[in-house]
Formats: sequence, structure tokens, C-alpha cells
Amino acid sequence: MSEMYYEKNPSTAHDIHELRVRLLDTYMTFLTDAGVFSKKMVDYGSQVLLQSLELETGKTLLDVGCGYGPLGLTLAKVFNVDVTLIDINSRALELAEKNAEKNGVPATIFQSDLYQAVQGQFDAVISNPPIRAGKAVVHQVITGAKEHLKSGGRLTIVIQKKQGAPSAKAIMEETYGNCEIIKKDKGYYILESVKE
Repeated sequence: MSEMYYEKNPSTAHDIHELRVRLLDTYMTFLTDAGVFSKKMVDYGSQVLLQSLELETGKTLLDVGCGYGPLGLTLAKVFNVDVTLIDINSRALELAEKNAEKNGVPATIFQSDLYQAVQGQFDAVISNPPIRAGKAVVHQVITGAKEHLKSGGRLTIVIQKKQGAPSAKAIMEETYGNCEIIKKDKGYYILESVKE
């Protein structure tokens, strides 16, 4: 069985690629590698999530399960937000650090199993959660964000309908008392809850 991208220390042989992509009308360059999620292109779900977000300059953003950094780094560059990237995968984090440098984006990047190493609160938490890690992990991404959101802060996630969007929405409603589907595109749902 091949390794999964949510493993802590992938041992798959390296296979470095350089992606040059246009996200939110901004050209970004990302190094990717074997053993990380969506290494050949920025996946469609992440692109839909990016197009659904509007962030205010200077706000704080936490990208949970950041991979090599396409979401958090693009948002930091476009909206000039203060971004923190976390992932369990050490290889993904090394790439995210290189990618922050490559794109001239200051970012705080560190290893964390879900929120275990995260301190403080943020204006926004985003995630393209690791579906293959199982429902329990996806639900922990949702419920764990609450204590790391400031009052009025938003959790925004992308999830495919067939991969559990309805149950994710139910957990978000239960946890935050609200959940809006802010966008639907080709089976991808962008779900958002506000911490009131």
C-alpha cells in the first residue's frame, strides 16, 4: 500500500516538481514532491476554496493541513494577511517553507497534528481537509477550529458532496450554531461557519 499524504514522515522517493500557476489573478510558483497531496497541480477543490474567500488586509489566517502551501501562501500574497501554515507531514512543511520564500510571502510554518501545537486565535481558519484520513479527522478539523477562532472569526472548508459534505455541514451547525454553503462547484461544497 502506498503511503498517504497525511503521514508524519513520508519515505517515498523524492520527485520534485515545480508548478507555476495562476491563482486569484496572481502568478505563484510551488515546489511539490512525492508523498504530498496533489503534487501535479493545485487541486480543483483548493481552487474553488480560494475563489470563495475575501480576507481583510492584516487579519490572521490559519491553514490547517496546508500541504506545500497553495492555499495559505496564495491568500497571504493576494490579501496581505498574516498566515500560519500547519500540517503533520514534515515533507509538506519543508516544501511550504521553500514556497513561502519563493513567492516572497512571510509565513509562520510548523508541524502540528491537527491543532495540538497551535496557540492563540485567528480571524479565519481554512482547510481542504485530508478526506482519506477518515471522517473522524475531518470532524476534528471542524470542531477543533472553534477554540482557535476569535469571536466573529470564520472557519471555511472545502469538501466534496460525495466525500461527506452533508455530514460536515451537520457537524459545523452543531459546533458553531450556523453553517452556510457559500459555493457549490462540480460537486465541491465550500462550507463556512462563524464563531458568534
